Amino acid sequence: MLITSMSVSVDGFIADRDGGFNWGAPSDELFAFHLAGVSELGGYLLGRRLYEAMLVWETDPSMRDGEARSTFADVWCALPKVVFSRTLDRVEGNARLAQGSVAEEVAAALAATDKDVSIGGAGLAGAAFELGLLDELRMFRYPVVVGGGTPLLPPVTEDVPLDLIEARTFESRVIYERWRRVLPAAETPC
Repeated sequence: MLITSMSVSVDGFIADRDGGFNWGAPSDELFAFHLAGVSELGGYLLGRRLYEAMLVWETDPSMRDGEARSTFADVWCALPKVVFSRTLDRVEGNARLAQGSVAEEVAAALAATDKDVSIGGAGLAGAAFELGLLDELRMFRYPVVVGGGTPLLPPVTEDVPLDLIEARTFESRVIYERWRRVLPAAETPC
C-alpha cells in the first residue's frame, strides 16, 4: 500500500507562508508513534527538500542523542529510499535517485517489498494523489491555523471519497487521522 504521512495545520498546510513548520515539532509521545510507523515501512519515496531535511539522520551523529533518536536513525538509515530531484546528481546513504516516472517508481517500490511504502514531500505526494496511486493519507493535525503556505494536497477537479479508518488524539493535542481512499466498485478487490 502507498501511504503519505505528514504533519498538517488545521487549515491544511504542511508549511506556513514563509516555509516554516516549527509548529510541527513532535512531542516525545508523537516521536515514538512516528518511530513505530517508520519501522513498519518497506521503502520511502521522497522529494529533494524532504530528503535534504531528513539526511541529518544519516550524517549527523548528534541526532543519535538518546535511545529513541538513535533507534529512529538506525531505522531511517536502513530504509530504502528513492529521491526525486531535478537538481541533485547524487544522494547519500541507503538512497538512489529516481530514474522513472512517479508511477514507475511507485510500482517498483511496492513490488520490492511486502510492507507499506511511504511517499513524502507535498509536491511528490500530491502527484501520486493526482495519479490515483495514494492508498492512505495519514495526517497529524496540529492545533494551529497558519493561513497559507504549502498545502498538503493539490486542488482536485473531482471529489475523492475517503474512509476514516483510525483517529487518535495525543497529549500534545495533535490529532492523528488515517484516511483510506475509497475505490470505485470496479476497482474493489474480490
